[in-house]
Amino acid sequence: MSFAALAGFVVGALAVLFYRNQIEAPSRTAADEGAASGTALPQGVASVLAVLPSSAVVLDAHDRVLRASSAARAFGLVRGDRLMAAELLALARQVRRDGEIRESEIDVAGHKFGQETTNFAVRVAPLGSYGQVLVLAEDQTERRRVEAVRRDFVANVSHELKTPVGALSLLAETIQDAADDPEAVTRFANRMQHEAARLNYLVQDLITLSRIQGAEPIPTPGQVTIDEAVQDAIDHCNTKAAAKDIALVTGGTEGLRIWGDDELLVTALRNLIDNAVAYSPEHTRVVVSARPAGDSVEISVSDQGIGIPEEALERIFERFFRVDAARSRATGGTGLGLAIVKHVAVAHAGEVSVWSKEGSGSTFTLRLPAFGGTAVAVPPAIPLEAARD
Repeated sequence: MSFAALAGFVVGALAVLFYRNQIEAPSRTAADEGAASGTALPQGVASVLAVLPSSAVVLDAHDRVLRASSAARAFGLVRGDRLMAAELLALARQVRRDGEIRESEIDVAGHKFGQETTNFAVRVAPLGSYGQVLVLAEDQTERRRVEAVRRDFVANVSHELKTPVGALSLLAETIQDAADDPEAVTRFANRMQHEAARLNYLVQDLITLSRIQGAEPIPTPGQVTIDEAVQDAIDHCNTKAAAKDIALVTGGTEGLRIWGDDELLVTALRNLIDNAVAYSPEHTRVVVSARPAGDSVEISVSDQGIGIPEEALERIFERFFRVDAARSRATGGTGLGLAIVKHVAVAHAGEVSVWSKEGSGSTFTLRLPAFGGTAVAVPPAIPLEAARD
């Protein structure tokens, strides 16, 4: 049920309760006298408010809080017998004056250290004829954040798709104009292949991300041998590494296994190794190692690259975030690789972390649940063939 529908239902239900209390009591009791003065709640109102998922507050005729849900106090909307949000209080006074139901959206500063602003959809309605007012507030901060992320995602995808598509269109026209120059045709055709490959990588990354970004568990998990997943990922990256004379080195404990999806793990490792190669100078090395960590397995990818600025570390797992946009596009990066790594970790009920220092390289570590609940090494069925020190 939407907030507006729920709020309408609650207001109607409480209005009925107020009406019943007024017509069914033949004689005034102390509670009735309190209600008449706007300082007490009719019977049954407190029970209705107690089961509401939204923040609910009832004000008396003098703006004192008669009843507030635990959510209202947790968000800092109510303190003691006072409504702390000035904008809400102003709405309540307007409703009390003219009896009209009002709806609005307000932003309330976080009442805890480090807490961001909370956005509320609010509905304020009169209760009975004694000046009491009902305030309902629904926290919609997360919904707005998701909507903003969705808008940014669509905008970023549109921009990323526009670049290679535009380049392909321009190159095709250039080739058509240079039909009599075989050397130019060859050069522009190679450039078209590069842009087409970039477009293909972006589409593939989008497909992968759409499969795993729901934070849902893997539907059919199974035993995954780390050695084999690492080797598969290295095989995918060997050509790029060889072009820069970067050695892909394996190390750590062999024979470890996790509980998950081998294809997703290879994808995550490939993205980490690709990033390490792209942001490392020539004649260096990238080390992929695994080690047991209690009931988990840790797989680390370390490089001797340019490192990541400290202020960017908190954002590097965001979709399309680039520390150096120009360099990333030059290397063919889509800006989705680390977001995919993060979602793969979440899908495995694990996590990914990063250590980095500018000029000293970076280390990304995947921590994933071990197969069988304990990280135990078993003899590998196929020995690793990756280069070692």
